[in-house]
Amino acid sequence: MKNPRAAKETVSVSRDIAATPERIWALVTDLTRMGEWSPENKGGEWSEGATGPALGACFKGANSNKNRNWKTTVVVVAFDAPTKFAFALRVGKAHWCDWVFEIEPIANGSHVTHSWIDRRSKLTNWVGGIVSKVENRAEHNSKNMAATLEALAKTAVSESH
Repeated sequence: MKNPRAAKETVSVSRDIAATPERIWALVTDLTRMGEWSPENKGGEWSEGATGPALGACFKGANSNKNRNWKTTVVVVAFDAPTKFAFALRVGKAHWCDWVFEIEPIANGSHVTHSWIDRRSKLTNWVGGIVSKVENRAEHNSKNMAATLEALAKTAVSESH
């Protein structure tokens, strides 16, 4: 039997950032600030009793693209300071995707990999395209993740001094 949670596609973007893993960790785990870096996410707030990032914490995010706006709820599924932070987007009982940040120390700071793991069915892929007005979600996310890491790098470096 096919695993319904199996990844359909994974897109990853990496970048070296001249900031410590702890600094990068503090930024990427503060989902309330994600709207400062992401072209699509506009931020949000911790929910369902969560007051900050922790394994199992829920976050309600706001997103927009091409005059389309939608809300999402994610749950933190990996919280391994300061190396891995991941959250899963679920709509009802459907697990749509995971967003992952992996942080490795390097000589001049951190090597950061940002990944999107698609877990959508054909139906949820179709619905997501209608809601977001994005035909090729993998290509779209790759561009947005690169822009997110670029903006994150600028913040990490400027706030470190």
